[in-house]
Amino acid sequence: MALQEKYKELVDLARQYGATVSDEGNVLRVRGEVPSGALKDKMWEIYDRIDPNFKNNDLILDVNVKATEGGKVKVVTRESNLNIRKGPGTDQPIVGKAAHGDVITLISKANNQWWLVRDNDGEEGYCYSQYLEPVQ
Repeated sequence: MALQEKYKELVDLARQYGATVSDEGNVLRVRGEVPSGALKDKMWEIYDRIDPNFKNNDLILDVNVKATEGGKVKVVTRESNLNIRKGPGTDQPIVGKAAHGDVITLISKANNQWWLVRDNDGEEGYCYSQYLEPVQ
């Protein structure tokens, strides 16, 4: 229970948006989906404030942003283009690129890491989901 008290602000926020929290002894695990990238960022900011630079290794924050298949997603790379690949993996050939800030169509989620998308030129392929954020 001590970890839940330590991370109370983060735990309360996570539960408010339907994420699950489990105490696994020496590690607190937060899992689920939240409605926006801004909320996920806020959770990371709280975590960093409580445990600067994430050094204690006593919390696993496994939270994704909800994205609806057929909906729009925004490319949120830092500055560079996002590779669109023929298949879900870095070993697959690049078939296109989406620029930072582009809004493209999510076709399906192959898994937690790779999503099938269609860019504005109609090119379809897989992108690393970490660099895609749902458009509200």
